[in-house]
Amino acid sequence: MSRRPCPHHPRDYPCTCAMGNLPRFIEPLVLLILKKKASSYGYDLAGELEDYALTDAPIDAAALYRTLCQLEKNGNVTSEWKPERSGPARHVYRLTAAGRKHLQEWTAVLEHVSRAMARFVKEAKRLEAPRTPLKASTTESSRVSRAH
Repeated sequence: MSRRPCPHHPRDYPCTCAMGNLPRFIEPLVLLILKKKASSYGYDLAGELEDYALTDAPIDAAALYRTLCQLEKNGNVTSEWKPERSGPARHVYRLTAAGRKHLQEWTAVLEHVSRAMARFVKEAKRLEAPRTPLKASTTESSRVSRAH
């Protein structure tokens, strides 16, 4: 497989880390996890993202928090500070009704992307398959029968 070396996976592993610009789809993952859990801390979300990731590329915490900030700004999640008995207060994130609708939109988009990717893989595999040349005798016999 011709690609840049990946620091996370063996050379023959077909990971997406080193394949160039492939979106990590953080937003739909966050929406899905929040729908499943009802609420979560950012730190907990970061831990669960890897379980749901759509690519092998690591998702950094900064990208997660930028996504949460944007989701909140757009009304898809709410957050509040929750005081802890020991340690600092933590942000708790919850999905809103708009966020549930936005997850449905993402589901439709990803379903479409999934179909398009399946078509791509099918076509790429078809083009990779070795072509079997026609046998000379078959070609020759068909020319002879058409001539008569």
